[in-house]
Amino acid sequence: MSTKKSYYYPLTIIGILFFVFGFLTWVNGILIPYFQICLDLTNFQASLVAFCAYIAYFVMALPSAYILKFTGYRKGMVLGLVIMAVGTILFIPAAYTRTYAIFLTGLFITGSGLALLQTAANPYVAIIGPIESTAQRIGFMGLANKTAGIIALALLGSIFLFNADEIIDKVSKAGGGERAAILNEYALKIVNPYIVITIVLLLLAVMIYFSKMPEINETKKEEGDIVKEIRPRSSIFHYPHLILGVLGLFFAAACEVIPIDGMIIYSRALGIPIEEARHFSTYTLYAMLGGYLASTILIPKYLSQNRALQFCAIAGIVLTLGAYFSSGYASIIFLMLMGFGAAMLWGTIWGLSLRELGIHTKKGSAMLLMSVIGGGIFPLIFGGLIDRNPTYPQNAILLLIPCYLVLLFFASRGYRLQSWKRETQSKLREA
Repeated sequence: MSTKKSYYYPLTIIGILFFVFGFLTWVNGILIPYFQICLDLTNFQASLVAFCAYIAYFVMALPSAYILKFTGYRKGMVLGLVIMAVGTILFIPAAYTRTYAIFLTGLFITGSGLALLQTAANPYVAIIGPIESTAQRIGFMGLANKTAGIIALALLGSIFLFNADEIIDKVSKAGGGERAAILNEYALKIVNPYIVITIVLLLLAVMIYFSKMPEINETKKEEGDIVKEIRPRSSIFHYPHLILGVLGLFFAAACEVIPIDGMIIYSRALGIPIEEARHFSTYTLYAMLGGYLASTILIPKYLSQNRALQFCAIAGIVLTLGAYFSSGYASIIFLMLMGFGAAMLWGTIWGLSLRELGIHTKKGSAMLLMSVIGGGIFPLIFGGLIDRNPTYPQNAILLLIPCYLVLLFFASRGYRLQSWKRETQSKLREA
């Protein structure tokens, strides 16, 4: 097992990958209104951006686990980056033809590469050190992830949504031919940035291929200075804390994605111009940066992973109610503040769910990643709820209440379940 000093080199490389995750994941908050304008979409249709990006995790996570059995973690990461590059380059013909289906295909392929990359990277971060400090290490990864998101939203937002309100006004007044010309020109704004992104992905693939990242031993666990052998169970489904963690991460995806990807369409429904609203997702990411920084300081020294998750769930419920009962900018501020607690959800759930899986770690990681489909499903529901009741879009915010309640259950009880049989016997004895 690696010593603590040997963590720094591989974790630096993984940090670079998490930066890439953030850049390509959180740019969806910009792509949703961008596609909505240049392709004339409803809120529901535009939210298919998030759905296609996240459905790839559900479809490709388990195949990714099997791929990693043959490639190992390092080569699996390289393959993931190459697949992502194939997806991003598809944006070029999609922009020239202004075809939503090609854009969505590119997003799905990019998401497939991300699924492979994350199936490798997340357990790597979890297992390379003590499991009780997983949330702390993922906190550092989150800092890289959200910093990239802030850069993506600021940089690409200034390109894709520049003068967006003016373009909407021009399109509404233009005739058929003039309208098409305006939208065709607007769609081409995406070409140059995505050529650069594709080149960067391929360069990263080359860098990691020639790196000397160590493989990790999943059959052992580290407790302080002691290394113990992990005895695997016969089936992945014999780990109830993992199954409940998968369910928890499904709902956690809503709590993390809606305050970012749903922010602009929610702001527009409240009557706030796009020129202002496009900055709000960035402010949420700043709140998330604060949450990740707090997790690196507090977990596990001052707060256990489950206590941190309990705090985030309770705070999320309070902020959701605040957003619902307020209006205008006040409601937006409540939504932004959810980012602080949302930052801790990913790391704590992974840390509590991957305990002692041994040889089942890759498959467990894949199952957790499959649950990220929640990040695609809930924004669709959120957009649909706003379309259904545009006069009071705050109703859509209530979608987050049951999500936080599930997380509160997992943090209070679900994470402790080590055996379905043992839990059943305990209930019988109590009865």
